[in-house]
This record gives sequence, structure tokens and C-alpha cells, in this order.
Amino acid sequence: MVDVQADPLESLRKRTSEKWVSYPPDVLPLFVAEMDYPLAPVIAEALIDRVRASDTGYVAGPLPAGEAFAGFAERRWGWVVDPERVRTTTDVSVGIVESLRRAIQPGDGIVINPPVYPPFFDLVREAGGALVEVPLLDDGNEYGLDLDGIERAFVGGARAILICNPQNPVGHVHPRSQLAALAELAARYDVTVVSDEIHSLLTHSTATFTPFLSVSDAAREQGVAVTSASKAFNLAGVKCALMVAASDRSLALLDGMSVEVGWRTSILGLHASVAALTHGDDWLDGTIAAIEASNALLAGLLAQHLPEVGYRPPSASYLGWLDFSALGWSDDPSIRALAAKVALNAGPSFGTQGGGFARLNFACAPDVLTEAVTRLAQAARR
Repeated sequence: MVDVQADPLESLRKRTSEKWVSYPPDVLPLFVAEMDYPLAPVIAEALIDRVRASDTGYVAGPLPAGEAFAGFAERRWGWVVDPERVRTTTDVSVGIVESLRRAIQPGDGIVINPPVYPPFFDLVREAGGALVEVPLLDDGNEYGLDLDGIERAFVGGARAILICNPQNPVGHVHPRSQLAALAELAARYDVTVVSDEIHSLLTHSTATFTPFLSVSDAAREQGVAVTSASKAFNLAGVKCALMVAASDRSLALLDGMSVEVGWRTSILGLHASVAALTHGDDWLDGTIAAIEASNALLAGLLAQHLPEVGYRPPSASYLGWLDFSALGWSDDPSIRALAAKVALNAGPSFGTQGGGFARLNFACAPDVLTEAVTRLAQAARR
């Protein structure tokens, strides 16, 4: 396992990505889902090698990525994937939209489960669907899919459901039993399930990720998985996502897309993804260890300095879902946080269930995270 540590702020501020140019230098940017860790050397070498070879033309096809992902999925999750049934595109959002477009007729209902990744609301509309919200269940200790509510939506005519597995922003890893039950409902009502699994590669050591397509024949028949190495390996800018089918039905859905969906894959993104998924396990293990340490640090800092803020540590990825309701920081506490020079994501953008919440990215150095919580605590005292 590689020892992965965040770059210092002076180096990070030389980056030109959204995270580092959106706010003045005195603001700590803990919002957009980019990690502060350096690129895995094996990926950097793969990219530099392709550039030196002037290999920057059109991508030839998805098979190398399919083979790399199949190897990764079997090693990490025991999931056997047919590389011939993997397709590529630019990013997960495009994969979601194009899959949903093929699954529905314009105006059909598409179910989502807020609080959830904010673009889901727009992606449904972009695909031509009508938004059907069935919020996650929350008993105060654990989140879960509202299977009864989802069935009512299917009875009401929804033709697809877009799930987030693991769930952004709460970091919940959906259990196999619930995914299997969802698959049975989808089969009963002939509904397509599109499973966004981009955060799955960052499942913590304390949890078990279950790929949706692995749970049952019904899941394989009704489902499409969309994923990428981008979140786990910080590759959002090189543009390569994977769309996975596990049945003739779902493969026909993928292959019914415009040929341009695949052609738009970046050749650099494909090679970076192949390097990550084939040779990046040690770096990924080190990154997950760093994330878990940061997760524990955040919980401790909040308990010490901001005990009024509710926090359930996530089981995947590096996003903290913070409940500021007890502080009375309005429906959108990110406004008060920004005044304290800490940039967070606004909770209400994840759905009405996010009122009083904000999302914090803790894939950063311990001193940065400590300073951020200190600033928030000082604002609370003021």
C-alpha cells in the first residue's frame, strides 16, 4: 500500500481546476469533489507516454477499458464482467443521460432518491424525463431506499430509476438485499435501472460495495451500470467513463446510442483509466486509508469544536454530510460557512431534504481540515 498524502496548499493553488480558481486564496475550498492528493505515478507516466508518442487522436474503441475494468471488478468485488459488454463515453453524466434517453419515451417518469448528487435533477430533464422524487428513508441512524415508495412510482408509470450507489452526499453503501428487492420491482414493472457507481471504487474498508448488476438475474436484465475511474483517481478532466451491460437487453440499449457517444471518449482518458484500473490498486488502497483517517479526524474535530453539528461518517468516498440545523444557520448554511472563508456545497441543492445541511470534502491535508473546522467553530461562536 502506498503512503498517500495531500499536496501542500502552495502547490494546490497552482492547479487551474474549478476547485482552485473559484474563490480567493484566503478561502479553503472544500466543496467540489476533487481530491488534494497527487496523481498516481502510474497514471502520470501513462499520460506522459501517450503525449510523447503524439498519441492524441480519436479513441479506437472501448475494449481496453472494458478489459481493465473487468480485471478490477473481479479483484476488488468478485464481480465477473464481460469486457465485450463495456462501452465508454466522456463522463458519467453523459452515460446517465444517454442511457435514460434510450430507456424512456419523452415525458416518462424517472425516479431519483434525494438527497442526491445535484445534477441528477437536471440529467433527468436533459434525458426528456419527468422527475419523480422518492426520498431516501432516514431513521436517524441509517439511510435506505424507500422500496414501497419506489413501487408506487412504478405503478404510477415511471419507466426508469436512477440510483446513486454508493449514495452521494450521505456516503451510504446500499446493501445487497435492498438492491435485489429493487431489481425484482424493476422486473415486475419493466423498469430500467441506471446505477451510478462512480463512488464505488472509494468504498471504505469497513463496508462492502455491491455492484447492482451482480445481485440477480433481474438486475442484469433490467440494469445498466455507469462508472469511472475519475472520482477515485482524480481523472475528471481527462474524460472517460464506462457503461456496463450484463444482458442482451441492456447491451442493446447501450448499442442503440448514437455512435458519437463513444467517439467522444478521450484517448488520454482511456489510457489513464486503463493504467488506474490495471496498476493502481496500491495507490488506491493508500488513498482510501488517507480518506478513512481524514473521516475520523473530521468526526473528532466536530465533536470537540462543533458538537451541535450532526455528522454520520460515510462508508464510501470523501464527502461529509453536515447537519447545521441546530446552529440556526438558515436553510443554506454554506452561506455562513463562506463568510468564515470555508467553501462548502449548499445542502438544498441536493434536494429539499438538504435544508440545513452542507457537504464538505475532507480529501485534504489534516491541517487544512483542522483549520476549516476551526473557522466554522469561530463563526458559530460569533
